[in-house]
Amino acid sequence: MTHLAVIAGVTAIAATGLWTANDPFVGTWKLDVSRSTIVDQMVVEAAGPNKYTFKFEGGPAETIVADGTDQPGLPGTTLSVTADDSRTLNVVRKEGGRIIVSAIWKLSEDGRILHDNFTGVQADGSTMTVDYVYTRMSGTSGFAGNWESTTQPVGLKFELQIQPFDGEGLSFVRQGSVKSITFDGQDHAVAGASEGATASGRRQSERAMEYTDKVAGKV
Repeated sequence: MTHLAVIAGVTAIAATGLWTANDPFVGTWKLDVSRSTIVDQMVVEAAGPNKYTFKFEGGPAETIVADGTDQPGLPGTTLSVTADDSRTLNVVRKEGGRIIVSAIWKLSEDGRILHDNFTGVQADGSTMTVDYVYTRMSGTSGFAGNWESTTQPVGLKFELQIQPFDGEGLSFVRQGSVKSITFDGQDHAVAGASEGATASGRRQSERAMEYTDKVAGKV
């Protein structure tokens, strides 16, 4: 629900048997910010007069009228967008009526760079501000296009809990989400995710795993 995602994966070639609480992956993990980089991609499409479709990190599309009102967004959230002028957007995401993300987007005069002054609420209630700088990967003018940013996440507090799941899987728990993976190589529906979302996993050894997310069959 923010711009941020942390993806952990190592290659594996075969599923194995049961894993227990002695599994070396099980426990609470904290992101080492000094050794981390966020590579973030987003897609913005023009959907009509004063209307945009946003796709953050390959997530489901959110089509929003830029009139400053709270509109249905990702599951359990609303998204509002206000156009201050032709090169400035104010973006606010709420959950339960409470702001969890706010951002000010500004386009450079030549339209090639998008500056995103991003503030997110972290799990402990503190806020983190990151100044993202996106480079245009496609599109020619305005906010519409594919954008990519590479940023060090200074100030980010990211905690991940990994727990045993159903005898032969693992659950990955972070703020606002739980993803459970069964290591049998089969696609399984992801509880609480968008319709058509599945995940499959394989396990080579106690120290190696691989999982794949799909939406409507597409990786």
